[in-house]
Amino acid sequence: MDEEKFQEFRPDFKLLIEAGFVAVKQLDETSSTRIFKAAKALNPESSAPEIGLGYIALNKLEVKEASAIFESILKKEPDNYLAQTFLGICYLLTKAKRSKGEELIHKAMELTTDETVKNLGRISLEWLEKDLRKLKSPFIK
Repeated sequence: MDEEKFQEFRPDFKLLIEAGFVAVKQLDETSSTRIFKAAKALNPESSAPEIGLGYIALNKLEVKEASAIFESILKKEPDNYLAQTFLGICYLLTKAKRSKGEELIHKAMELTTDETVKNLGRISLEWLEKDLRKLKSPFIK
């Protein structure tokens, strides 16, 4: 696709990100992946499409893949508190890294001004206390 076409669609970047998350919620992995990749093509510097791809992996409980994506984002953007919170959630799902996940979430909640990220952190920590600490399931090691 030529640069002129890219320019035509650049204003739709945010719409693509939203559509990608809607597709994830509808359990449409194929569409959500394609949408996030299209958004990445329109704006390669943005971490939003990568967060979307990490969110897909997290929803599929592909914790290693999701962790790698969020870690990659944090290497480029250490103050991306949404990615940090999602990485913390990934770590909560791994018993050996659970305390590090809790620490990451607390730190992100402390440093961010974004109420959505703070709320995600609160919900994640409640889930940790109510469910994960009591869970004796063999698939979470």
